[in-house]
Amino acid sequence: MDELQDVQLTEIKPLLTDKNTRNFQDFDCQEHDIETPHGVLHVTLRGTPKGNRPVILTYHDIGLNHKSCFNTLFNFEDMQEITQHFAVVHVDAPGQQENAPPFPTGYQYPTMDELAEMLPSVLLHLKISSVIGIGVGAGAYILTRLALNQPDLVEGLVLIDVDPCAKGWMDWAASKLSGWTSSLVDIVMAHHFSHEELQDNQELIQTYRLHIAQDINQDNLNLFCTSYNGRRDLEIERPVTGLNEDTVSTLKCPALLVVGDTSPAVEAVVECNSRLNPSKTTLLKMADCGGLPQVVQPGKLAEAFKYFVQGMGYMPTASMTRLARSRAHSSSSVGSGEGNRSHSLTNNQLEGATAAAANDNQARPQTMEVSC
Repeated sequence: MDELQDVQLTEIKPLLTDKNTRNFQDFDCQEHDIETPHGVLHVTLRGTPKGNRPVILTYHDIGLNHKSCFNTLFNFEDMQEITQHFAVVHVDAPGQQENAPPFPTGYQYPTMDELAEMLPSVLLHLKISSVIGIGVGAGAYILTRLALNQPDLVEGLVLIDVDPCAKGWMDWAASKLSGWTSSLVDIVMAHHFSHEELQDNQELIQTYRLHIAQDINQDNLNLFCTSYNGRRDLEIERPVTGLNEDTVSTLKCPALLVVGDTSPAVEAVVECNSRLNPSKTTLLKMADCGGLPQVVQPGKLAEAFKYFVQGMGYMPTASMTRLARSRAHSSSSVGSGEGNRSHSLTNNQLEGATAAAANDNQARPQTMEVSC
């Protein structure tokens, strides 16, 4: 597939400069500390909720906060077009926001299930009736749990580097061993980036290593990591028409799964894809990208998100460029562990996909894979 020449990796360079970290505050933002059944959540509201339209709800991964996880994406020019149509609520996990104080001795950090249970209180407080979620890693797990618990609240999900599985005992043992020889920062970096990225992309790696070590309270981070490592399996299962579609536990909303082609999360994302309803799920694999595709390739992700919300019936007149050009030069299918699957982008097609590919997907109930 042809590469997209108009997306430059130099977009990442100013990621965490002092000027960039304040970019959200330059726009129409309000910060809130909201009481929930499991403690206080710090959230940042950008814009004003618009009628019955859903709000974009973001949740970051371990070692990050909403700024370091999402600023590069939401400050990207193409994403500005989307935020003209949707308000945005950024959630910081307890104790992970900028300048967060340490928790008192003996504090019991919420479980991953409890972190998901905190979100309806946020939406109620802000008078939000529904959301389109964008989550990364631990945040993707939390938003998926929210959608399973409260399907009426979630209209769609963009899940980046999502892992639907509980941590197996071999993973647990490996993390214990690495914990004896590696720092918390090293463990979190290995969660985000492949070995090759850690060796080759020195500027990005140094930026995030310093951020995780210096900007995030280390005791608070350790509690969040421990909670994520203690997650249980999402227990989702792919529905089979005529057999269990009314009884199986799975997402009811459209889902866009995103992963870089060299990310440490590839296997986990493919596993999640295999468990979801193929008629409502798209798997987007980004070339020349490993961990944190929303940082490394914000242009591609912004374009994919536009297609996604168009497939949900929003933003019908939004301009489309990058992925449309990519689709025009791409082959019509790719191979996967489950056989050949058609290309395109949500609800069995993202806007801008060719009619032939759309008709093919309607005829065969297979999850779509897109490479860009």
